[in-house]
Amino acid sequence: VQLQASGGGLVQAGGSLRLSCVASGRTFSSYVMGWFRQAPGKEREFVSAIHWSGGRTRSADSVKGRFTISRDNAKNTVFLQMNNLKPEDTAVYYCAADLNYYSGSYRDVSYWGQGTLVTVSS
Repeated sequence: VQLQASGGGLVQAGGSLRLSCVASGRTFSSYVMGWFRQAPGKEREFVSAIHWSGGRTRSADSVKGRFTISRDNAKNTVFLQMNNLKPEDTAVYYCAADLNYYSGSYRDVSYWGQGTLVTVSS
């Protein structure tokens, strides 16, 4: 599986961005998909995950109510809608495939995208 993330950029605090991740491979619809992020000098952290059916999602407490993960299995694409962005959301965001939905651990991820930088100015 190859993952191609896009949609990052520079935005002011309070603004919005939508990240997209297109996956290759026929088994996309069977994978739990997710997003992680890594700020400079910090460990990669879980952001959101979505069950293969799209019917279940979970997010880190730090983004609940602001970020929404969704997927379109027909287009092999997973999205992360980020609203009310804060400077502390600044990080490289990574798309992930075949992860542990419950642990949210970056150690349990099978496939990674290349990352897209999100910078939120105050």
